Amino acid sequence: MTFKDIFKSSFLENIAEVSVLDMALTLALAFGIGLFIFFVYKKTYRGVMYSASFGVTLIALTMITSQVILAVTSNVVLSLGMVGALSIVRFRTAIKEPLDIAFLFWSIAVGIILAAGMIPLAVVGSVIIGLILLIFVNRKSHKNPFILVLSCRDHEAETAAMNYIGTQTERCVVKSKSAQNGLVEVNMELRLKDENTDFINALSAMDGVCSAALVSYNGDYMG
Repeated sequence: MTFKDIFKSSFLENIAEVSVLDMALTLALAFGIGLFIFFVYKKTYRGVMYSASFGVTLIALTMITSQVILAVTSNVVLSLGMVGALSIVRFRTAIKEPLDIAFLFWSIAVGIILAAGMIPLAVVGSVIIGLILLIFVNRKSHKNPFILVLSCRDHEAETAAMNYIGTQTERCVVKSKSAQNGLVEVNMELRLKDENTDFINALSAMDGVCSAALVSYNGDYMG
């Protein structure tokens, strides 16, 4: 062993394993496709409250994944250590919208594909996936559902109100019903014939009807 070997640095030797051009091209493409994923997410979001930070996370996740995979493919020993390091990471953030899982997996997949050098697959695949999401998520296959909360004094008033609701809506399904001290409360899912909700005014003015509230919702009922 010579004096030069003592100060030999393996860290400096690994600098040239990934070229600057490869790093710049991979990160630039990851940023571009991540921005496209963010745009598709923004256009297809159907939740209650839009989160801009989640959209930025999709861009960052694409770039971070491509950077990690680029480092892994350049060094086998590093890949083994990185797998062990990432295995101890735990995420506690709850995913409220099922479609958000698809966007997260899309960002991770694009980062892996770009770092592997399959640029056409990442670009063309992302365009196709984005178009499919824009078409199917924004497509209205059915009319928006509503929840009607109806309070009546007695059974006769409830029957009259239900008959009137049946003539004003396309579909009416009772979801729950409760009765206490002569007051009957019914929760119903409605599909309106059109966007006109003026029938609620006439419904609340009927004899025996205490109140009528119409609420739009996004969700599914089982059963």
